Parts: sequence; C-alpha cells; structure tokens
Amino acid sequence: MTTETKPLAVTKTVTVRAGRERAFTVFTERFFSWWPKGHHIGDVELADVVIEPREGGRWYERGEDGTECDWGRVLAWEPPARLLLSWHLQGDWEYHPDPAKASEIEVRFVAEAGGLTRVELEHRHIERHDLAADVLSGVDSENGWSGILAAYAQHV
Repeated sequence: MTTETKPLAVTKTVTVRAGRERAFTVFTERFFSWWPKGHHIGDVELADVVIEPREGGRWYERGEDGTECDWGRVLAWEPPARLLLSWHLQGDWEYHPDPAKASEIEVRFVAEAGGLTRVELEHRHIERHDLAADVLSGVDSENGWSGILAAYAQHV
C-alpha cells in the first residue's frame, strides 16, 4: 500500500509601484533591505541576506559576526520575469541539505498598466519538509509571506 501526500502550497500576490526590472532587482539584490531582521536562523543578529544571481547560486544569510547559514539554492534566474528558489528550512527552522526535503518558492514579476508590477509568489511542495505542518503554518501566517510581501511592497 502506498501513501499519497497531499501537495501543500501557499500563494500570495502583491502589486508594487515599480516596473518589472526594479521590482526584480529590489527582490533579489536588495533582499536584506526589506526582509524582517528577526527572520534568521543563525545565532547572531542578521547582517545580510544574499541571493547569488545565477542558476545554482546560494541563498543564504550572513550574521553580524560573518557566519553564513544557507537557506536554499537558486533553481532558476530569469530577470526580470521569474525567480525560483529552493527552501531547505524544515519545520524546526533548521537547514537540511537534501533537495528531496526542500520546497520551492517561485516568484513571477508581471507588468501591469501604469508602470506597476504584480508580484506572484508560490511556495510549493511544502509537504516534502520534516514537520511540514509547522512550515505551512509559519509561511502562511501574517508573519510569513503575507507580512513579508507587504514589507517588500512598501520598500519598492
């Protein structure tokens, strides 16, 4: 007998007052400028969050003491239209390097009239994680993607 796991995903959308290029740049190159400073896994205060601008690049945090903690990988880098990241943080907010235990975060930047950009974020395959229900409740809360994207929209 096989057990099917129900796919778990969170989808959020925000519209920003910027063209696609700027929206993509702020999301990727200036991630630290809008990311909540309390959302980190390292033992020290957060000093930066880096998304390396290439497929296969790292996505990681850097603490004030220079230590680095991986969050995931860049699976697709398609400026200014699309970004796909792996998320390796489990339900206990610990990093697990196994790609089979990682979810994906796809971010699409869609041009709208009047110089606006619709940013569509889908965090999918959450069922792959250890303690998947904890990951789901965290990313689908006001302190999760809803609040994070609101902060991003204000910063752009």
